[in-house]
Amino acid sequence: MKQTIPYKIYLSEDEMPRQWYNLRADMKQKPAPLLNPATLKPLKAEDLTPIFCEELVKQELDDTTRFIEIPDEVLNFYKMYRPSPLVHATFLEKALGTPAKIFYKFEGNNTSGSHKLNSAIAQAYYAKKQGLKGVTTETGAGQWGTALSMACRYFGLDCKVFMVKCSYEQKPFRREVIRTFGASIIPSPSDTTQVGRRILKEHPGTTGSLGCAISEAVETAVTNEGYRYELGSVLNQVLLHQTIIGLETKAALDKYGIRPDILIGCTGGGSNLGGFAAPFLGEILRGEAAYKIIGAEPASCPSFTRGVFAYDYCDTGKICPLAKMYTVGSQFIPSANHAGGLRFHGMSPVLSELYHQGLFEARAYEQTSVFEAAEIFAHAEGILPAPESSHAIRAAIDEALRCRETGEEKVIVFNLSGTGNFDLYAYKQFNDGTMTDSIPSDEDIAAALRQLPKVE
Repeated sequence: MKQTIPYKIYLSEDEMPRQWYNLRADMKQKPAPLLNPATLKPLKAEDLTPIFCEELVKQELDDTTRFIEIPDEVLNFYKMYRPSPLVHATFLEKALGTPAKIFYKFEGNNTSGSHKLNSAIAQAYYAKKQGLKGVTTETGAGQWGTALSMACRYFGLDCKVFMVKCSYEQKPFRREVIRTFGASIIPSPSDTTQVGRRILKEHPGTTGSLGCAISEAVETAVTNEGYRYELGSVLNQVLLHQTIIGLETKAALDKYGIRPDILIGCTGGGSNLGGFAAPFLGEILRGEAAYKIIGAEPASCPSFTRGVFAYDYCDTGKICPLAKMYTVGSQFIPSANHAGGLRFHGMSPVLSELYHQGLFEARAYEQTSVFEAAEIFAHAEGILPAPESSHAIRAAIDEALRCRETGEEKVIVFNLSGTGNFDLYAYKQFNDGTMTDSIPSDEDIAAALRQLPKVE
């Protein structure tokens, strides 16, 4: 790293990846198959096509094709905001007084404000190609709902969004962006679906969860002709689309001969870390390199750090397929923390399998500590980060401070997956000193885990 490195490393349009990378092709131990919730038998394509678009089902079940072509229509849309910059965080380095070199991949430079658009436009494209009327989805903090509403407007599709109730109430302007792009938006759990009414009866006054919203979105999709359900994280297909982040990151680093030591992403369902770290995890799997990779999750919903590796329902209503993953239980409803996009009870089966193999580590952070890191980053780099992304910032700062203590000049790269411009209620609480931390007790988690399905 003796040559001069620009503050922002840009790839040219011609250098943008033309294929997504399927990490599963390099995994000797593949993720366990999804199971039919009725029979507990491995799902086949015909089980999934009533829920998902046909091409997405193929991607979901493909464990062998290493690279999958990005359709021209998707590439053309990507060019509106990609390639995204890899930023050398020199101001943050100076603020921390660290010898470490810190880089972040900035994915917030689009109207949705996050990385979610990378998969949303692909999923909307396949829905349009199939001739569907529209799609349904859930959203936590609102980034995914915003991204999918944008993508559906672009392709002329109807979009129905179920937004986790606490985020719906905390982020009125986020939902207005969704409405501006023509999508309908309903706070979840709601009385518009059978599963929503059941959840409200069993948990009166609940602030909701991603598991609840997923159940409602799936029910709506399968009961409306010409609709399919689209998910913003967890699934193999989503991680596949998000690998454009990691592929661009690696290309930008290689362009200047930079070798990362530590790679960090926040983890809620897995699309962030999975997409960002995939090319580097592939190198580890192929025996070509070694990296320290960290998944940063909220202490209020600690799937990796306090969950178990087991088959569980992907939704609270128990109507979705079962996945073998790290989970704190589908019936666990986390506190109404401000990182709404990380409030999922489980984790990507791909990342869960790799974590189980010990290929990366996970850390859980309390939200006051996360917002302290967000403030440090905002002061230094001039970007207000999303609460979700700030978990990765917290881990990056901790690693940089450790380098200050040891004098090591390590290269730290993290994914800044979104901006916090719609999270000002959370920042207000932090600035007012009224933000609190909520960490589930061992019994809270144990009670949810006792309800795991019995799978042999």
